[in-house]
Amino acid sequence: MTAPSFRLVCVDCGASHAGLEPRYRCACGGTLDVTHDLSALRDGVSFDLFDRRLASKAPADRSGVWRFRELILPLPPEEIVTKPEGNTNLYRSDRLAAWVGIDDLAFKHEGENPTGSFKDRGMTVGISVAKKLGMERVACASTGNTSASMASYAAMAGMRAYVFIPEGKVAFGKLSQALAYGAVTIQIAGGFDVAMSLVQEACAARGVYLLNSINPFRIEGQKAIAFELLQDLAWSVPDWIVVPGGNLGNSAALGKGLQELLALGLIPRLPKLAVIQAAGSNPFVTAFRTGKPLVPLATAETRATAIRIGDPISWRKSLRGVLASGGVVDEVSDQEILDAKAQLDASGVGAEPASCASVAGARKLALSGVIGRGERVCGILTGHLLKDPEIVIDYHRAALPGIVSNFANALRRSEPSLKAVLAAMGD
Repeated sequence: MTAPSFRLVCVDCGASHAGLEPRYRCACGGTLDVTHDLSALRDGVSFDLFDRRLASKAPADRSGVWRFRELILPLPPEEIVTKPEGNTNLYRSDRLAAWVGIDDLAFKHEGENPTGSFKDRGMTVGISVAKKLGMERVACASTGNTSASMASYAAMAGMRAYVFIPEGKVAFGKLSQALAYGAVTIQIAGGFDVAMSLVQEACAARGVYLLNSINPFRIEGQKAIAFELLQDLAWSVPDWIVVPGGNLGNSAALGKGLQELLALGLIPRLPKLAVIQAAGSNPFVTAFRTGKPLVPLATAETRATAIRIGDPISWRKSLRGVLASGGVVDEVSDQEILDAKAQLDASGVGAEPASCASVAGARKLALSGVIGRGERVCGILTGHLLKDPEIVIDYHRAALPGIVSNFANALRRSEPSLKAVLAAMGD
């Protein structure tokens, strides 16, 4: 790929930079977009092409990211690092739809990716670019899912991985993955935003390739969630897509990918995007409601650790997608998140707490009339149930301070006799 058909363009000032270089920000400090030559792609991409690849045995075609490679990154198949990722399921539950208050409701479960979260979609592209650039070391700051994904893909590519985590703020289900995959894991005394600042400084000082969502190629991979969701729906466009909001890379990616499909004439309209933050980590909500630039939170707090972020890097990109679609940004409390999680889990689907912000958000927007009961709604579940098993047990034990376990499924104790067991079983 001696002459890439894409550029890195600043979201703030519009300056254009070479497509393949280890750059994360513009000289002005703005974040970057990978900008494709859509006019050159228009005659070469089609839904029929993407559908034909579903039947292929080629590793790139089997990936739910690289199946759409013309719209992601035009890397040769031999340069791609893939597990493969994607190909996640779209779930429906009459029981859950009734509780949320939306008749046509489905959830795409990104927790079914190889390391258990949507991060794999961006990481396959980020690591593949690192390989193309000849990088031998990669790093990220993480509340858990990014570190698990990066550590796995780096190990596959033979790279050294460095993970910066906020001390005491990462669920064991995620931390265990980073350690198991061999990443050098450094606990930082402070929150995610402190770790994020330090990892950027460390990468610059040591020449390490940074793989947080500030890396524009990560966003390109995560666009595939939107592409695959539409493919799941036989290329029909839902009325709403509801997604949790943390560092806002996912919502930024969804908005970017959908706008590119619209520009290519592949879809007739945009679905509305609803980005849902936790009430204790809600700087994007404030920015959206006031129409002013985002002001970082000094302290972000929520039990949904994956979205416990007070200074989201991708907020401008996310806002662009929300506004273009006529969507909304809203917040839900930890109580609402954990009750929604209990309902989702009990439907047989299950997800980590941050994922369930989309469930709680859809319910809140339906109750307020923002989303109509008869509209077609798709939510994104970002991580696997077992990413944070401690909070599941504590909710059902009614052991979470400040949280009422409204839908607890309490453990039942029984003496070792048939009579006692039958009594414990109840009716």
